[in-house]
Amino acid sequence: MWRTIAAALTCCLLLAASNIQPAAIADTTDAWLGSPLTALEPQLQRLATLSPGIVAISVADLSGGHAIAINGDVNLPAASTIKIPVMVEVFRQIAQGRFSLDSTVALTDADRDSGYGSLCDAPWGNRYTVDQLVRLMITQSDNTAANMLIRLVGRQNVNATMDGLGLSQTRLGDSIRSDGDIRSLRTTANEMMRLLIMIAERRIITDDACDRMLAILTEQRHNTLIPKDLPKGLAIAHKTGTLHDTLNDVGVVYLEGAPYVICVFATHLEDLDDGEKFIRTASKLTYRAFLTESPAAR
Repeated sequence: MWRTIAAALTCCLLLAASNIQPAAIADTTDAWLGSPLTALEPQLQRLATLSPGIVAISVADLSGGHAIAINGDVNLPAASTIKIPVMVEVFRQIAQGRFSLDSTVALTDADRDSGYGSLCDAPWGNRYTVDQLVRLMITQSDNTAANMLIRLVGRQNVNATMDGLGLSQTRLGDSIRSDGDIRSLRTTANEMMRLLIMIAERRIITDDACDRMLAILTEQRHNTLIPKDLPKGLAIAHKTGTLHDTLNDVGVVYLEGAPYVICVFATHLEDLDDGEKFIRTASKLTYRAFLTESPAAR
């Protein structure tokens, strides 16, 4: 399903190219016809058509190697989903030996952001390990922790790494500022799907790095979107993003025997409640479609 372009534990980034293609590219094989995505695609299309704002959905079947997308290549505000690329760059530089998870970073006033997270209220000069900052950035969506890591690894390096992975629309245009140009953080549903597939298939950096990233994503504390209506205890490695008119959630759902990636974006919303309903419904429809492939349903 995948081809690896470089070996692990070297000073260069592991690159991977996905052979999973959206269903919009005609695929009439027997495997596709038997995929849970066959029936799911028109359901998601109807949902997207009826939803307010601008929406996008990308779903990949990790077992079957197929994907579907609605507005998958539309460039949209990434909001805090951009913190996944930041995390990837952190682990890439760790693999290069530039620093370790135990290395510490000192808080500066320039790092502070009063959006999500409490680190912005910590005393100037407090030091935190890279491991602490990554966990705060992902599980609590702490913007100050994210800015400390962006300062550590370099914004341009995050973007160059995404370019190297073929994700040309995924861009960290600035540090993360809740009162700044929040729309300078960009991505697409398809590109975030491809990045999560690479991580889930252990095709970037090292196996250990991917395992660590997935484990951190699974500890997510903002669980009111993709996981909301799914069974409790189901492992979901995901990251949300929120702006005043935007809700996003992207992740890997570890349904037994039928794991999948789902990335859902909703922006230009007059009411965030509409975005919540859209993402929750898309998640529920996708789960039900894949449940037919799971041994748990038999």
